[in-house]
Amino acid sequence: MAKIGEGDKRWIVEDRPDGTNVHNWHWAERDCIEWSRSLLSSLLSNLTILDGEGGLAIRTKTLDRLDGEAYVNVRKGKVIPGYELSLSLSWEGEARDSAGCPPLLKVSGSLEVPYLADENADEDPEVKITVRDDDGPVGARIKDAFIAKGKPLVLEKIRAYVQAMAKGGPAKDELEVKKAPSAAGKAASPAPGAEGKAAPAAPAAGNAAAVKKEKVREGFKTITLTEKFNCRARDLYEILMDGNRWKGFTQSNARISKEVGGQFSVFDGSITGVNEELQDGKLIVQKWRFASWAEGIYSTVRLIFDEPEPGVTIVKLRQTDVPEEDKYGNATVVENTERGWRELIFRKIRAIFGFGI
Repeated sequence: MAKIGEGDKRWIVEDRPDGTNVHNWHWAERDCIEWSRSLLSSLLSNLTILDGEGGLAIRTKTLDRLDGEAYVNVRKGKVIPGYELSLSLSWEGEARDSAGCPPLLKVSGSLEVPYLADENADEDPEVKITVRDDDGPVGARIKDAFIAKGKPLVLEKIRAYVQAMAKGGPAKDELEVKKAPSAAGKAASPAPGAEGKAAPAAPAAGNAAAVKKEKVREGFKTITLTEKFNCRARDLYEILMDGNRWKGFTQSNARISKEVGGQFSVFDGSITGVNEELQDGKLIVQKWRFASWAEGIYSTVRLIFDEPEPGVTIVKLRQTDVPEEDKYGNATVVENTERGWRELIFRKIRAIFGFGI
C-alpha cells in the first residue's frame, strides 16, 4: 500500500486553490428548501378555482407553511433530487345567490399535503382539505366543490414542482451553462491534424440500421442484483408467483397469473406486466413496467433461481430497458427501481418468511 503523499497523482483528486469542482468530480449538494418555498408559493398561491360557476367562488390564498428538507445532488451532470416536505395552504370561498349580490356565506379553510417526497415522485401525494368556519350544508358544498375542481389543479402544480426538482431545481441553470461552452468548444475546435481534411463521410446505408439501433437504447439502463436466501428455490419461486403472499409481505393488492402470457399487477397496480417465460423453481421472465413510465415502455425482468446446496438459494436478477426518466421527467427511476427490489421485495421476503437477513 502506498504511503500518504506517495500515491499515483493520476488517481488523486486534489483541492484546487480556487475551489473549483472540476468536471463535478465530487458530489455537489445544493440546498433547495428556500427555492422550493418560493416556487411552491408562486405555483399554489392566488389560484382561482371557481369564479361564480354554480353560485360559488373559491380561490387559494397563500402558502402558510413548508416544513422538511429539499436538496439536489449533482455529479458529472447527473442530477439526483431529494426532498421530504409537508405543506399547508390557506383558501377562501363564498356562496352567491346571483352575480353582483352580497355573498350568502363566506368560509375559509386549509389544504394540507402531509407528505411530499422524492421516493413517491411517480405518485400523487395525499391532499387534505378542511373548512374552518362552517360545517353546515353550504360549507360542505363549497368543500366538495374545492375537492372536485381545486384538488386536481393543486396536484398539477405539485407535479410541476416535482418535474423542476428532477431537472436540477436551482442547479438547472448552472448545469446548462456548464454544458454550453464545452459543446461550443467541441464544435469550433477541429481535431488535431484535421486541418485541410475533408469531413468524414456519412455512414453507409448498410451501417444505418446499426446506428439507429444504438440510438433506440439511449436513455435506458440495466439493473443487476444477486441475492441469497435461506430457503429452497421452489419456495421462493412460489412466493414471487403467488398474489396472496405478495399481499402479505407488501401490504398491498396483488394479482398474479401463473401462466405464460398471463398478466400480473402488484403494489396496488403501480407495477404491471406479462409473464413471458416460466420454469417452476428455476426461471421467471416478465415484461414489467411502472404506471408512471411513458406509455408503451416495458422493461424485461429475468430472475434465475439457483440452489447450490439444499436450503440455500441464489437469485440473480437482470432487468433491462429501464428508462432513466418517467413520464413526469423524474430522473430517479433506475435508483428507485433497484431500491424497490432490495428493500420492498427481497428484504421483506426475508423478514416475513424467515429466509435470512
